[in-house]
Amino acid sequence: MTQKTMLVTGASGMVGRHVVRKAVEAGYGIRALVHNGELPDSIAGLGCEIVYGDLTKPDEVPPLVDGMQVIVHAAGKVGDWGPFEEYKAINQDAVATLLEAVRQRSDSLDRFVHISSLGVYRWGDHYGEDETVPPDYVGYDGYTTTKARAELICRRYLDDYGLPIVMIRPGFMYGEGDRHVLPRVVETLQNRTMMMVGDGTKMLDNLYVGNLADAVMLAVEKPAAVGQVYNIRDERLIDRNEYIGAVCKAIGAPLPRRVPSWLAKNAIKPLGTIARAIGKKSPPLVTKPRYKFMALNLDYSIDKAKRELGYVPKVDFVEGMPIAIERYLKK
Repeated sequence: MTQKTMLVTGASGMVGRHVVRKAVEAGYGIRALVHNGELPDSIAGLGCEIVYGDLTKPDEVPPLVDGMQVIVHAAGKVGDWGPFEEYKAINQDAVATLLEAVRQRSDSLDRFVHISSLGVYRWGDHYGEDETVPPDYVGYDGYTTTKARAELICRRYLDDYGLPIVMIRPGFMYGEGDRHVLPRVVETLQNRTMMMVGDGTKMLDNLYVGNLADAVMLAVEKPAAVGQVYNIRDERLIDRNEYIGAVCKAIGAPLPRRVPSWLAKNAIKPLGTIARAIGKKSPPLVTKPRYKFMALNLDYSIDKAKRELGYVPKVDFVEGMPIAIERYLKK
């Protein structure tokens, strides 16, 4: 039996490395795309074909897709601050480049899984919304805007050319290999600059990265997934008190001070205006994404993924977060 082939973009990132491991266990032959200058230590020794490249350079993309039966597009730029064009280049334009290369050069593709984000929904509280709720294509920062518009590109290649695309919208991720959120949380707790917004009881759309990798593999294998969009999160949602409390306990830091929700919300616009005016490279104390992370209710339905994919989140926060913190502190 011929081994099935899979290209994983962003293979050394938090999502990519977990998908690679799951796919290797499932018997796939992996072509792992690693961005130029990154070290693929997290997937070393797994028997992957490791290739270096840059998806923002169109001439480097077509050879990547040759012979691939499955593509999992996990590469992207995350964050809540910075030039819009930097987000657009990788989160939006590179998606179009990759799909066009697939359309022109790959006649063997069985599945293209695009990793999107629950951030494509409008900025505000959410109480059980499902995939019938349309994304916000204007967005509230470079990341969410370009992620939402990338879904439009996927939809066009699905409708116009019949490419077998599945879109996955993960929630707020945590787990081994987190190079962005957990380091920032730990740093701000240790230097006492973090502030809790409100009473901390609103729900977070938490997602252990291993649960996401399981969902991706289901999207790869299930024929009914083609053409569909799926929200993905943990089974049990947690509030901010549990999230921040778990990190504080693990690193021996005191709980942060609290500020009223109205005060933090009203500070978003003036702080952002000042930061842009003076050309700050780092985000101000409060931004829309940071307020969302700390204060909004983020409950999205995963009933569709359960029903159509058979998605069952296996790892709860009380199991997953200690693993994430332990690995981070060791590094």
